[in-house]
Amino acid sequence: MKLSSTLTLLFSLFIIIGCAQDPVPKVVVKDLKGKSINTTDLSNGGKPMIINFWATWCAPCKRELNTIAEVYPDWQEETGVKLIAVSIDDARSQSRVLPYVNGSSWDYEVYLDTNQDFKRAMGVNNVPHTFLVNGEGRIVWQHNNYSPGDEDELYEQILSLIE
Repeated sequence: MKLSSTLTLLFSLFIIIGCAQDPVPKVVVKDLKGKSINTTDLSNGGKPMIINFWATWCAPCKRELNTIAEVYPDWQEETGVKLIAVSIDDARSQSRVLPYVNGSSWDYEVYLDTNQDFKRAMGVNNVPHTFLVNGEGRIVWQHNNYSPGDEDELYEQILSLIE
């Protein structure tokens, strides 16, 4: 094994294992039908989860989630990952969330963080902000903003969790 490959592997393991952060904080959000959900109840049966903070007024957010939607069925089949999209739209714009989600045909769980309590608890300053949570419910990786190709890095992080 080349030294650069070894260092890359060690760095990935350090990020995933050695730097595991706190668990997902306890906050109440609402699903698209208005039902309250405690964020500590978000789980994926021991498999990785992606938590993505977004808003209807955020063009990079929509580009990222629409790009992932194209490969999401393959990701689920290969890794078992689940994506949870958390809208931070406030009371004035939250009525746009359901029509946008339905029009986009996302196969994601979508929640509303209208008061932005979950956003604050997760330390999100701007969107899009994506977190990767391991099977034990601990945040192991995060990425802010979106550029084409960022989804490939996210997928690599998911793969490293299940190997």
